[in-house]
Amino acid sequence: MAIYSLKKKEKVTATTTTPTVSPTMGMACTNPSCFFCIMKEPDSSVRRVGIKNCFKEIPLTDDQEHVLVLSGLFNIAMTQPDDPEFPSLGIFHCMASLISRSITDKDWLLRYQNVYIPYYAAHVIGSYTMNKVEFAEKAVESGVIPPLMELLRGKLTWVEQRVAVRALGHLASYERTFEAVAEYEKEVVELAMQLASTCLEVVYAEFVGVNDEKARLKYHGDLLTRGIGGMEMENRKAEEWASQLQCWSLYLLNCFAYKERAINLICRQEFLKDLCQMWGGLVNHTSPAGVGLIRILCYHKTGRKSIAESREVVESLCNLSRSSDDWQYVGVDCLLLLLRDQDTRYKVMEIAILFLVDLVELRSLGGRSYVGEAITRTLLLDYNQTRSKLKNNKVVQRALEEIWVLKLERKRRERMMSNEKVEERKVLISLIKQQGNQRCWLGEVEEAIVKYSEALELCPSRMRKERVVLYSNRAQCHLLLGDPDAVIRDATRALSLSIPPNSHGKSLWRRSQAYDMKGLAKESLMDCIMFINGCINSETTKRVKVPYFAARMISKQMEATWLFSTARSKLSSTQPNKVQESDDEDEGGNDEQQLDDMMRTMMENKNFKSGLSTIIEEPLIGKGESKRKLERAMLRNKAVVPPST
Repeated sequence: MAIYSLKKKEKVTATTTTPTVSPTMGMACTNPSCFFCIMKEPDSSVRRVGIKNCFKEIPLTDDQEHVLVLSGLFNIAMTQPDDPEFPSLGIFHCMASLISRSITDKDWLLRYQNVYIPYYAAHVIGSYTMNKVEFAEKAVESGVIPPLMELLRGKLTWVEQRVAVRALGHLASYERTFEAVAEYEKEVVELAMQLASTCLEVVYAEFVGVNDEKARLKYHGDLLTRGIGGMEMENRKAEEWASQLQCWSLYLLNCFAYKERAINLICRQEFLKDLCQMWGGLVNHTSPAGVGLIRILCYHKTGRKSIAESREVVESLCNLSRSSDDWQYVGVDCLLLLLRDQDTRYKVMEIAILFLVDLVELRSLGGRSYVGEAITRTLLLDYNQTRSKLKNNKVVQRALEEIWVLKLERKRRERMMSNEKVEERKVLISLIKQQGNQRCWLGEVEEAIVKYSEALELCPSRMRKERVVLYSNRAQCHLLLGDPDAVIRDATRALSLSIPPNSHGKSLWRRSQAYDMKGLAKESLMDCIMFINGCINSETTKRVKVPYFAARMISKQMEATWLFSTARSKLSSTQPNKVQESDDEDEGGNDEQQLDDMMRTMMENKNFKSGLSTIIEEPLIGKGESKRKLERAMLRNKAVVPPST
């Protein structure tokens, strides 16, 4: 990138912290073409003529106050993006000309504070084309696409790429302006793919990972924080902007994929794998990020074929579908689309059925009803043919049989069951469950699993609350035995039965620990956050505190899922000495403060409504050898929640 060619000069020439007010501001202005004076003109027709002339003259003149004008236009475009005045007076042509001049005339760019101008100009274009197709058409007619493409190519830095890809994404989202962007189809798609895959490494290597403040591009820090705040605030904003850069790149790709353009380019196997790691997450939680593009690809036959060929991508979708992530329903959608296509069904079925079988009793998800029924119908589609084609796969055979029995045969039998028989079952189930609880208290975990399984076999489908507890208790037993896959299966079934879905606290915490055991940090983090959320909502006391075991888990997983964690690891491998010095400096840091900062960020981005409630771990009751067994289990599994009663 041209960032390195800018760095040395920029330090010398652009030394102020933010665009500053001219010394003449506040005095009687003697400039007849002053933009700010023209804006104050009471006669609207005179003001419009003056503004139009300003837009024509600004790219042609050399004035130290240009950056002030651009900063003002930036704020107006952000707050009034639907106001037609400036778009009708030539603002798009002005912004396009300024970007072109920034790229071709480096001496001008590094004079005064002009280094800020291309960022502001591209941002103005993006803001005005955000909502109005007529503004987008004016922008295209004014020639904004070629200079935006230059920024997208990296002629300046990642900061300008962020606003360029945003503006191009808006232009590509309209039917009437899409083709203008599509004239650069192959290049735009490849650049957007490259940006999405590499932008986090670039931002980390060129800004966040640069611990010497003097070595950073100064105007980047100024744009990030408006000149207020130190390196900590700059890093926090850089993380947000890097996530936006990635998500806007994916949005631009979505525009092409939605129109079934450049599908073969987007469906490169390496890029599909990269998409699985692109998480909107806690930084940019309103965006489905990589999985959003994967779902668009799943609507296209070529996309489904490419996705089905990658076991890594399919497993990623499976993990998402069986998590408490906000985009869980997107993962389910993708798998169902793959399973309904006869060309991809059997390849995907061998992996997906082991995950989806746990969701067949899910009622609603992501605003959709009867989700479990849709999963059941899809899995049992062409039931006999599926069993025949996958007859050598015993795991699939058992899963299909289980779904058939649970959703069809068992319900048919239960409809014929009298009320008296149901009441008898309830009493028997309660007795067996208590026996299971007792076995668990005594440390006889395998025997407890047998009892809970026996109770589940007898428990009618309509007794959802009882089955939630039984599945969750059995999950706890599997956790004590160190079997994370079994924990996830049972906890997921309990969470699918809970109302609303994913709301049973103990199951969330148990599954969070199991995901941690498997190294699935994101899934573990989301479950732990949901666990804390549920406790907050049920807490009535004013004094709120996060339990240590949950805070420790969140701290661990947020570190593992940090936006720049992969970039940091790569940089560490190439600069071991430098990283070691950094680690030594952090060794004596304030862990408590770091945890507080982490929790604050988490609460801000996951819509925590009140404070954090106190969660007291329930004591494990037991005596003698039985108690020692459970204590050893606790040490092995970090924190254990006892069976529900």
